[in-house]
This record gives sequence, C-alpha cells and structure tokens, in this order.
Amino acid sequence: MPRTGVIGWPFQMQAMLRHDSPISAYIRPIDLVHLTRQTMGDRALEIEILGMFAKQMSGSRVSMAKGNADERKRLAHTIKGTARSVGAFAIGDVAERIEKAPLNSNLINELSDEIAHVLDFIAAINR
Repeated sequence: MPRTGVIGWPFQMQAMLRHDSPISAYIRPIDLVHLTRQTMGDRALEIEILGMFAKQMSGSRVSMAKGNADERKRLAHTIKGTARSVGAFAIGDVAERIEKAPLNSNLINELSDEIAHVLDFIAAINR
C-alpha cells in the first residue's frame, strides 16, 4: 500500500497538486504559478486580476452565445489573449479554436463550460 499524506492521497498525487508543480496547470483551470509570475508574487494584485477576469468571462460567455461569426471571432481573440495572460490556458485554447470556427456550437458550449469551471475555481480560492 502506498504511503499517504495528510489528506489521505499518495504523496505523489499531493506533489502533483502543489502550487508550484508544473502539472498543476493541467489539473487546475488557472495556472497559479504562471499568474504569480505575471504579478511578481503580489497576492493583492492576483485577487484583483482574477476578479476582473471573472467579470469579463461572465459577460463574454453571454456575448459569445449571442454573437454572429465576426463578433465571435473578435471576442474569441480577446478571450484568448486575456485567458492566457492569467494562466487560464484551457479557455485560451478553446477561444483559439473558435477564432477558426466561430459558428461551431460545440466549441461555444465547450468555452462556456471552461468559463464556468474557472469561475467556480476563482470563487473557491477567494473564500
């Protein structure tokens, strides 16, 4: 039986979930290591940026659902840059695919799901 840590998970899994672990970017919807680098470790700035990002993503999700092809392309481009700058790489990747196929409803739904996941994550870490 593998040794377990404080929360009962194997030590290897706990290492993967550490804030500074490279794999955390694949488990968490926001790469907190990237965000910390972008803010030079300023936690207050991180909170402010995540709040603005959450507000922007909430509005963007609605606009994306209602937009025509050209509006979606422009919005997807903006989302892609913003998301990648804060470390929400999954959102950035979906937005990039929407730029190429703005009428693909499956991509719009995938983006909406990714945004919901990030919004939940932001709410959880700001409690």
